[in-house]
Amino acid sequence: MSTTAAGSADPGIVCAFAVTRTPPDPAALAAARGHEEGGPLRVLSAGGLCLVVQDVPAALFDEEALTERLNRPADLERCARAHHRGVEAAAGRGPVVPLPMATLYRGDLTAARAVTARQPVLDTLLDRLRDRTEWAVKVHAADAPSGAAPDTGAPTGSGGAGGRAYLSRVSARRRDRRSAHDKALAEAEAVDAELRRYAVAATRHRPQSERLTGRRAPQLLNIAYLVEDARRPAFAEALARLTADGRHPAVRVDASGPWIPYSFARWDEDPQAGPVQEVPA
Repeated sequence: MSTTAAGSADPGIVCAFAVTRTPPDPAALAAARGHEEGGPLRVLSAGGLCLVVQDVPAALFDEEALTERLNRPADLERCARAHHRGVEAAAGRGPVVPLPMATLYRGDLTAARAVTARQPVLDTLLDRLRDRTEWAVKVHAADAPSGAAPDTGAPTGSGGAGGRAYLSRVSARRRDRRSAHDKALAEAEAVDAELRRYAVAATRHRPQSERLTGRRAPQLLNIAYLVEDARRPAFAEALARLTADGRHPAVRVDASGPWIPYSFARWDEDPQAGPVQEVPA
């Protein structure tokens, strides 16, 4: 394991991945890869905390170059995957606080000072995340039946009765769509209420667009749950029931996990006052 003291300044660009209290296993850290263009992952001491970092070339990671690269989807995906590998490497021996992707510093001293300045918040987060993982749940409206094609016919004839009948059909379809949407929203909220029984906290993200989901049915809820490791089986069983017992036919529930709790590890916020909603015991 390569540990750099906070007092030795490195003039290069340092990419930071995550903060932890316990240094990762040296062999596991040596085997892990961060950004392909950078050096090996290493541990930087910052007060009583450890920061997993990587030296990266300025030609690719200064502000101008990085902005250009992150505007290219393929490069953005590569950077995101590299960042996640670095965070996973830091998480081998205990809880971690993942830092935002592309957290960069001019040298070790600047990086260490940034961590030390936030140490009280980071300590609180590390205590809060110990023995807990994140589960991602996305609730979509159920797909419309394949035979339910919309009526696109316009009124025919010159009489008023045909026009009134057409407008009546249009109005009825709108009411039906509104009713179906309201029912789906109510069922989505019921799914959330059920899952919160097994979580210690939850936070709602903005629902993703159809372009991102690849589904025509709208995404109603995009929620992350923070779950105690001891309650993981109960949470998984609740998910299985929600997707199998037909209680909520107006929605489809997709879940993934367990994950490192990115959604609950915002080191730039007060962990007691952010958007995270604590679930009453």
